[in-house]
This record gives sequence, structure tokens and C-alpha cells, in this order.
Amino acid sequence: QVQLVESGGGLVQAGGSLRLSCIASGSIFDINSMGWYRQAPGKQRESVATWRRGGMTNYADSVKGRFTISRDNAKTTVYLQMNSLKPEDTAVYYCAANVVGIRAGTGGDYWGQGTQVTVSS
Repeated sequence: QVQLVESGGGLVQAGGSLRLSCIASGSIFDINSMGWYRQAPGKQRESVATWRRGGMTNYADSVKGRFTISRDNAKTTVYLQMNSLKPEDTAVYYCAANVVGIRAGTGGDYWGQGTQVTVSS
């Protein structure tokens, strides 16, 4: 199968920065798209930043200019650089990917376990 593991979350003061990482592994033949999503308590999960084949990126209006999504040269790790953090950014952040699997029927959407980001006032 496919595994996505996030790391880099933590507690930071407003105005600070964090860098989240997502390592993809497993039976991946190719990746169609990847993204970061977040969910605050009592709120629906929302898209934060996404990447798709060709290098196109998309950001939520609330994070535009503050967050940056990127991939390393090996294409095994996706990052979310978060600057100028605000208390309203507090949430569990999830990495997700739509992949083409090596085995037929193993492709589709996969989600990481999430990493907590807490921004204090």
C-alpha cells in the first residue's frame, strides 16, 4: 500500500514559523497530486496548499503569501513552510496524495496520520 507520514508540528508563538514534512513510501508508481489539509476542533477539514503534476500549486486565501508547498529533488518528501503563523492556523495538519499504484487497484487517495500545529497568542 501507500504510507504518508507527517512531522514537524509543534507549539509556536504567533508570528513564528514551522516547517512540516511529509514522507511518501510504499507501492507508488507516480503521483498525480499532493496537498496539505488542516482540521481545527469542531471544524471541517479544509485545503491549505496543493500541488499537481506540472508543478501547479494552489493556496487557500487565508495562507497565501505566508505558506509555501514544495517537494525535494528525490520526490519522496513534500514540505509546507509556514511563516507568520496566526492563532487561527491552529489545527491538525494532514498530508494527502492521489497516487498511481504499482499494482492495479492500489491507486487513489491516501492520507497521513496528521501532525498538530498550535499557535499561541
